[in-house]
Amino acid sequence: MNILITGGSRGIGAAAVRHFAAQNHRVRFFYCASGEKTAALARETGAEAVQCDVADGLAVGRATAGFDADVLINNAALAHYGLINQIEEATWSRLFAVNVNGIYHCVNAVLPGMLQKQRGVIVNVASMWGQVGASCEVCYSATKGAVIALTKALAKELAPSGIRVNAVSPGVVLTDMVASVDAESMEALREETPLGRHGVPEDIVAAMEYLIGADFVTGQILPVNGGLVI
Repeated sequence: MNILITGGSRGIGAAAVRHFAAQNHRVRFFYCASGEKTAALARETGAEAVQCDVADGLAVGRATAGFDADVLINNAALAHYGLINQIEEATWSRLFAVNVNGIYHCVNAVLPGMLQKQRGVIVNVASMWGQVGASCEVCYSATKGAVIALTKALAKELAPSGIRVNAVSPGVVLTDMVASVDAESMEALREETPLGRHGVPEDIVAAMEYLIGADFVTGQILPVNGGLVI
């Protein structure tokens, strides 16, 4: 399969690149800022790295050219921690531009090929905070709530064309996104998690793999949070 992964240079995205490339799929991944880690991941996996800001529709069109995606994994996202009255409007807009508009751009870029084949899989990465909300993460929660609604609506729209759309909804996962969270808060979240640990990127990739292969599953939000949100 041809698998396109956005936000593929680190965290959950990098784990997905490694996993699916190891299964001999053809993988192209987007990254925003170039760096040695990105180049090393491409060398390690044989995946194709393409610099692309998913908030830019024209850039997404160029970055998807020549790649007939069978699977699109919309993983690229930004987070912000702070009180709502401390969030600048530019930051609010940027989170929506990447986390929500980015999915819109990427779906529209790969959709013509999927419609022509009458098959395809789209997996969006939501968040448990999009399900229940998080204090001091209002903007991030709002974007992920939008991703959940988008997933359900798009699944209904594209099912007659043989295209399935689902989302994984991670809990607390040990990636760069939580690196700024203080140790006390992280420990409190771990203690609240019934399975007694935080997630790792591979936990989310396992859920992605299930959704890619589950031919009778569409429009679903698969929680991967250790039981923190049930």
